[in-house]
Amino acid sequence: MGDQQKMRASDRDRQQVVERLRSALEDGRLTMEEYVDRMEVAYQAATYGDLAPLCADLPASSPVIARPQTAAAATAPPSVISRAGCLAGLPAVLKALWTIWLIAVSVNVVIWALVSGTGGHLAYPWPVWVAGPYGATLFAVSAGVTLFTRSKTMADYSS
Repeated sequence: MGDQQKMRASDRDRQQVVERLRSALEDGRLTMEEYVDRMEVAYQAATYGDLAPLCADLPASSPVIARPQTAAAATAPPSVISRAGCLAGLPAVLKALWTIWLIAVSVNVVIWALVSGTGGHLAYPWPVWVAGPYGATLFAVSAGVTLFTRSKTMADYSS
């Protein structure tokens, strides 16, 4: 057991502890100050022994820490498609670029619709030139990042 407490914790382990602390905050088991203090310690934790005391006085809703993943869980590949949303799993920079693209395209389509509506006839659909090339580029970059991340994750699980 002592050796297990000296094992290095991963970012995922730290995030699970922070999620458990957030749940305790929402349940009223921790004050905001306690939550912030424990969260800071969790993100700075290096080993399982550093993480364990942070949840020791909280009821165990589900075992989050105390042992690393079992061999069966470590070899299981991640799910192929996340249903959390089309932008889930992308870096924040790409999410921001997709948001900017969507806003720009929306503004252009509204302007085009107003021009077409007030002109009495359907104007040339010029917003396609705004949406198409930039959207295709963003899609290609997002697909590349997703494939790279997924292949890296699969390699981590297989080793």
